[in-house]
Amino acid sequence: ELQLTTWGGNITALEVDGNFDDCQRLVKQAFTDGELAKKLFLTSANSINVARWLPQQLYYFFALQQWQSEQPPVISVPSGNFGNICAGLLANKSGLPVEHFIAACNANDTVSAYLETGVYKPKNAVPTISNAMDVGHPSNFVRILELFNQQLQPLAAMLSSRTITDEDTREVIASVYKQQSYLLDPHGAVGYIALRDYLQQHPGKKGFFLETAHPVKFYDVVEPVIDKTIPLPDAISALSGKPKLAVAIASDYEAVKNFLLTL
Repeated sequence: ELQLTTWGGNITALEVDGNFDDCQRLVKQAFTDGELAKKLFLTSANSINVARWLPQQLYYFFALQQWQSEQPPVISVPSGNFGNICAGLLANKSGLPVEHFIAACNANDTVSAYLETGVYKPKNAVPTISNAMDVGHPSNFVRILELFNQQLQPLAAMLSSRTITDEDTREVIASVYKQQSYLLDPHGAVGYIALRDYLQQHPGKKGFFLETAHPVKFYDVVEPVIDKTIPLPDAISALSGKPKLAVAIASDYEAVKNFLLTL
C-alpha cells in the first residue's frame, strides 16, 4: 500500500470500495469509453496489457538456465489474473521445454473448476490471505484458451490447477520456515503446496515453483505464523514515514469517469 499511495505529484492513487474484479471491470469500461478516449490516452500497468507479462517470459528461460536436471521441469505458478502463467505457456510455445504447468490457486477456483468440468463460469471473488490472487474472472485465461485453440484436451494435458486453502497456506509457511529457514509469502506458499502435491502424485517428476512477492508485504499474515517480526527492506523503510495520499472512490464507473475527466 505504501508503494502505491505515497508518491504524490502527478501520481494519484484511487482507493476503490471493492475488490480486484471491481477494479478490473472499471478499467476495462474506461478503455472502451469513446468519450474518455477523446480526452485521455489510457493504458494499463497490470496484465490486462500484454506489455506487462510478455517480458515475464524471459525469467522462465533464465530459470531453465539454472535447471540441473536433464528432464524438463514441472512449473508451479501462483495464479490470480493468470498473466504470469500465460507468459510461461507462451514461452513454452516458443520453445521452452516444460513438462507441465500448475496454476496454483487459492479459494478462487474459476479455472480449477473449468479444467475439471469444461465449463467456464466466472465467480465473485472471495477474500483470502493470498489476496493478490483473489480474482474470480481472470482476464488472461481467455488468452491461454487462444494459445490452445479453445480446446480443453490439449490445454489440460499441459496445464492443471490446484486449489489451496488458507489453513494449508499458513501451515506450510510455518513448516518451510522451521525446516528450511526459507520464508514464503502466502502466494509462494500456495505455489509450493501445489507443486509438492503434484510431485507426490507423479513420482519421478521434478519441478520448481515461482515465488512472487516479499513476505513483508503480508506481514500481518506471516508474522503471527512464524512468531517473529520481518525486517523491513531498505526500500520499504524509506516509505514508512511518508503520508498516505489516496482518493477514496465508490466501485462505480461514473464516479471513476468523472474523476478521470478532471485530470
